[in-house]
Amino acid sequence: MRRSRTALSLVSGLVAASVLSGCSGSDDGASGGGDPDAPAQLDFWTWAPNIQGVVDIWNEQNPDQQVTVDSQAQGDEAITRLLTASQAGEAPCLMQAEYQALPVLVANGVASDLTDDVEDVRDAFPEGAWDLTSFGDQAYAMPQDVGPMMLYYREDLFEELGLEVPTTWEEFRATAQQVREADPERYLTTFSAGDPGWFAGLSQAAGADWWATDGEAWEVSITDDATTQVADYWGDLVTEDLVDDQPMYTPEWNAAMNDGTLLAWPSAVWGAGVLEGVAPDTAGSWRAVPMPQWGDGEQVTGFWGGSATAISEDCEDRAQALEFATWLNTAPEAVEALVSVSGIYPAATEGQTGPALEEPPSMLPNQPDFYEQAAQITETARGFTWGPNVNVTYQSYVDQFQSAVSDRTSFTAALEGMQETSVADLEQQGFEVAEGS
Repeated sequence: MRRSRTALSLVSGLVAASVLSGCSGSDDGASGGGDPDAPAQLDFWTWAPNIQGVVDIWNEQNPDQQVTVDSQAQGDEAITRLLTASQAGEAPCLMQAEYQALPVLVANGVASDLTDDVEDVRDAFPEGAWDLTSFGDQAYAMPQDVGPMMLYYREDLFEELGLEVPTTWEEFRATAQQVREADPERYLTTFSAGDPGWFAGLSQAAGADWWATDGEAWEVSITDDATTQVADYWGDLVTEDLVDDQPMYTPEWNAAMNDGTLLAWPSAVWGAGVLEGVAPDTAGSWRAVPMPQWGDGEQVTGFWGGSATAISEDCEDRAQALEFATWLNTAPEAVEALVSVSGIYPAATEGQTGPALEEPPSMLPNQPDFYEQAAQITETARGFTWGPNVNVTYQSYVDQFQSAVSDRTSFTAALEGMQETSVADLEQQGFEVAEGS
């Protein structure tokens, strides 16, 4: 279920030095027309595991509309190939795009505006999922899979140490202190300066909006109150040695997750699959719950990872491509296959509690309602508009926060560095940036 935990390292020079005029790739929200039942040969560039098995279902049922899967590498290579193909007028009709990479495809005129086309299926997805594919009121892709954030914790060790599961971030801090007092060799969790997508998800849950559009200009608000609150909170935990400060997905982190040195992990729905790989000795010891909240009675989380299905401006069979994209992401048989064959957590609401998700992940056999709970959590998730230079912002996060962790300097100052770097890069690329950014 793990989806895109790492940051894209896109090549900045590939981003067109043009403003997203109102964030629109076309004037009317659709290129319109076309017969969705007409014969077509559609190319689909995707990296979803075993996706061919899902597409085979469509191809068997639609002999006159065959979809050919072109398996791609994820991240940098896929985006570079798409931009190159588009420049030659040869982009595939269908593209899988990570949410944070979609603005690059929009800015370069690769992904087409689907606003009018998806009106009939909007209700099939949580509104928070549409936030990830939209700029203002315009949607440029159909949500495919999502990564709502949730908290995993070692149920056995919590019981052993007499810990209560924290429901607020204030309680989370108190629990972190209890762990340190009970066993100085253990930490509740770690702060990872190497995972900007993780920090972005935490900021979304606090109410942040890092990018927005103001007419033809971009607003950048990485130092907004919500993100500053998140940064200050984790900065204090690190400074006071209440949480570890090693990055995730290293051999050291893997060992700490497996041997009980770390007791909890703010992660996403796909985290259960990661645990299976990094902490194989702990099956049956973990439980997942909603993320801690900033205020009593609140219930909101963010997204970490996920992708969407976009249609290219080069597509000559747009109506047929839209028909397939709609089937892939909303038809019960397709969504079930995305889970059982491709192993992803679907964005479609009905797919989050389908037959393929009746059994809990192998690492959480003690939590039979895992996916039922995950679906409820997804309904509370909010995203934000991704800007056209997420790659630069993400790299700046790594640079700034690694320095802040190693030098024990202000996390707020690290945010300011991210803000300055992001604004400067947009201006250098030729984007208009609104005053006050």
